[in-house]
Amino acid sequence: MDAYSYIANAHGEYIDQLYQAYKNDPESVDFGWRKFFEGFDFSQQYPEDGAAQADGEGVLRTPASTNQAGQVRAVDTVSADKETQVRNLIHAYRSRGHLVANTNPVRPRKDRKARLSLTDFGLSEADLDTVFKNGEILGLGTDAKLRDIVAALDKIYTRTIGFEYMYIRDPQVLDWFREKVEKDSLSFNPGLDYKKRILSKLNEAVVFENFLHTKFLGQKRFSLEGGESTIPALDAIINKSSELGVKEVMIGMAHRGRLNVLANIMGKTYEQIFSEFEGTAVPDLTMGDGDVKYHMGYSSEVETEGGQKVNLKLAPNPSHLEAVNPVVEGFVRAKIEHQYGGDYHQILPILIHGDAALAGQGIGYEVTQMSQLEGYKTGGTIHFVINNQVGFTTDFEDARSSIYSTDLAKIIDAPVLHVNGDDPEAVVFAVRLATEYRQQFHADIFIDMVCYRRHGHNESDEPKFTQPTLYNLISKHQNPREVYNAMLVQRGDVDAELANQMDREFRDLLQARLDMVKQKPLPYNYQSLENEWRSLRRSKPEDFELSPQTGISEEVVQKVGQALTTLPEGFRPLKQIEKLMEERKKMFFESRVLNWAAGELLAYGSLLHEKHIVRVSGQDVQRGTFSHRHAVLHDAETSAPYNSLNHIEEGQEKLSIYNSLLSEYAVLGFEFGYAMANPTALVIWEAQFGDFANGAQTMIDQFIVSSESKWQRMNGVVLQLPHGYEGQGPEHSNARPERFLQLAAENNIIVANMTTPANFFHALRRQLTWEFRKPLVVMSPKSMLRHPLCVSPVEEFTSGTFREVLGDVYADAKKVKRVLLCSGKIYFDLLEEQQKSGRTDVALVRLEQLHPFPKKQLDAELAKYPKAKVYWVQEEPENMGYWNYLLRFMRRELEDVISRKPSASPATGYNKVHVKEQKELVARAFDKPREEVADATIKEAVAVADKSQDA
Repeated sequence: MDAYSYIANAHGEYIDQLYQAYKNDPESVDFGWRKFFEGFDFSQQYPEDGAAQADGEGVLRTPASTNQAGQVRAVDTVSADKETQVRNLIHAYRSRGHLVANTNPVRPRKDRKARLSLTDFGLSEADLDTVFKNGEILGLGTDAKLRDIVAALDKIYTRTIGFEYMYIRDPQVLDWFREKVEKDSLSFNPGLDYKKRILSKLNEAVVFENFLHTKFLGQKRFSLEGGESTIPALDAIINKSSELGVKEVMIGMAHRGRLNVLANIMGKTYEQIFSEFEGTAVPDLTMGDGDVKYHMGYSSEVETEGGQKVNLKLAPNPSHLEAVNPVVEGFVRAKIEHQYGGDYHQILPILIHGDAALAGQGIGYEVTQMSQLEGYKTGGTIHFVINNQVGFTTDFEDARSSIYSTDLAKIIDAPVLHVNGDDPEAVVFAVRLATEYRQQFHADIFIDMVCYRRHGHNESDEPKFTQPTLYNLISKHQNPREVYNAMLVQRGDVDAELANQMDREFRDLLQARLDMVKQKPLPYNYQSLENEWRSLRRSKPEDFELSPQTGISEEVVQKVGQALTTLPEGFRPLKQIEKLMEERKKMFFESRVLNWAAGELLAYGSLLHEKHIVRVSGQDVQRGTFSHRHAVLHDAETSAPYNSLNHIEEGQEKLSIYNSLLSEYAVLGFEFGYAMANPTALVIWEAQFGDFANGAQTMIDQFIVSSESKWQRMNGVVLQLPHGYEGQGPEHSNARPERFLQLAAENNIIVANMTTPANFFHALRRQLTWEFRKPLVVMSPKSMLRHPLCVSPVEEFTSGTFREVLGDVYADAKKVKRVLLCSGKIYFDLLEEQQKSGRTDVALVRLEQLHPFPKKQLDAELAKYPKAKVYWVQEEPENMGYWNYLLRFMRRELEDVISRKPSASPATGYNKVHVKEQKELVARAFDKPREEVADATIKEAVAVADKSQDA
């Protein structure tokens, strides 16, 4: 069977059609046919007798001697076959050359079965001096020998950079990147001055670490030793990006190498760093407890080689690896929208990862998936991996299943450059290429710098306990500066004495800094948004005694109401939406009583009218999990969206409301970062159910509740967490208020559980009315969204303030012997019983804000009932909810708690049991006899069972 027998029975016209498609766009036909046509085209230069040929119009023609069945006649295809094999060889190097590239500075690479030998492609050494047309693909011309082609492929793909990019599916991007790889990488040869700059930055990095290691022996610093090429890499990114229009760079990184970055990139003075090591720095604890030196953020302004000024920021971060990533992205998005007019080109996010953290922490996947989504994209991120090959004590083979820690890049077709950290020129080329790529395509790109960690996880850790072989190699290995210096001397670029001189001068400089010779810090010019932060003041305890006025005018109510009840001409709503619009019209213009959704949308609309930014994101927030919000409507026939609140009046801000990807951790981090950048924005994250905040607990603990104490960074982000017991089971009942209240101290966050739309309205507006910013955590409603009593008259929106405590309007103060203190939805269950039983001797008092605890307001309300016993009532189990928190403030005043029994799970999964528990709880609150309670609960359970049977 000859080489092309697989087409022997193919229809001639069909082959012609395929060939025409191939001529127009080779990528449009199947790989096998593409290779066949490539070989066919080659054969036209050496036509065989009787072989198929293309006519003058490029149509595939077979000679007259085809058989009667129309079969294509077999041809002598030796030359074409060889060309195809060479083409396949080139393709294989492009696809798999990174598997054998010399990227590991300290040990041989693991065999990844790259299969790049000649024999893998039907070629042999006998073919090395054969001329192949396919050399033209690599820019070698049409008369290149196979020997030259292989040498070029080795030079491009197997030196100290491994290029991984052939999975890119956009042909334009693929061609651009391949051109850079196969042309620019070969011609890259920085001038002498640039080589000296690289050496200088390496020198700073190496000597800084050595100096700290000598002077502060045994102190943790999470050194960069082994990965010092990070410093010339960052320097190159900043300089190259400034040439391409970047004015601001935002860096997120963990602790490894952070001090070196602070000193040698950010410009933090050496004496500042040394004084932190010496312990002579006097911390200011008036606004919090501070954080360790390798977690703090920093801002500066540098002047690049080209004379451009670039604003640099290093985000503060906790020890939770990769947690800072979405915060950086949210911060950058806020700056893009409101500092740079939507221009991605002017601000660049850089995320610096450890290899083990990038592979092991799920947040990396979440942030990568966010990168191209409309609500979260930031114009591309440069990901720089400091690949130590060891995570704490775990070898890379035990730290991931994937070949590379960067393999998540493939989910978004992001190219990866694996580069040997001992070749700083290759590192610089890689990051410059990455910067060009980001600016060209506004997409993510990864640099995997393979290096090593000279010490253990910290400087007092012994790495030989777990990696003795590796660390025997590392202990004998020269640092990257020495390696590069030897390379330069060998090439004759500099003489050996230059590096020694630089070393001596820099050590003298460091000693002078340690001796407290003053160093001039880098300048920093505050940007407009930062000046707005600076204009805010820190909060004081008295700030929470009385909320500011947050009412709006009747005119604004009318404008927002009109926008919410008007559809554009030609818009075809669903029937349910028509009904919704009618209900809205009645609320705003007839009954003048607003439900929860109307009050919420009125808050947003009023802030947009005042030209404040309102950003809401979370799972299904446009409609709302419980179909209550409908902030964005969709045409029934075209699905075209219509955002009502964007049509209040000319010149208003636009409502940004995005249905998020199915993520809590990353999305909440993104919104925290957005709010951290912009003090004038109302930024809201809503969980689908409050319970799902569990998935974002790291962000809550490490950023939201503690950033002001640790880093002196205010933040006004709002968390809306649907909460309340309606019989929906343990995963859809409890937003875990006890966790937030346990984390609440020093006025760090606002925790609220409100029962009126007007109070919710004022709470949202208060976020931007205060002269400071605090995160707001709202135990938001579910069943209350449509409760007939959960409404507020318009008058409560046009005047007044947020009310921390709401008293009873039905009880007779003189008769009251029992006060039921509660918060949130349970109030309506208690109110129903109070009204049904005519219990004027029982007063219901609502705590609308739990933290900061409104002690004065509550004392004033309870003073109305001097002879009454006060009980705390909650529908959560006794070990959850608010009870333990209340004891911090009212252990003497409270008689007892009325709640569900202590439980390991937040709620029962059986509706009948839920109804029984709820009835018993309410009955106990009103001190009903046990027999009456039991009888009532049995009747209720029977009624529920009957309803279920009827259904």
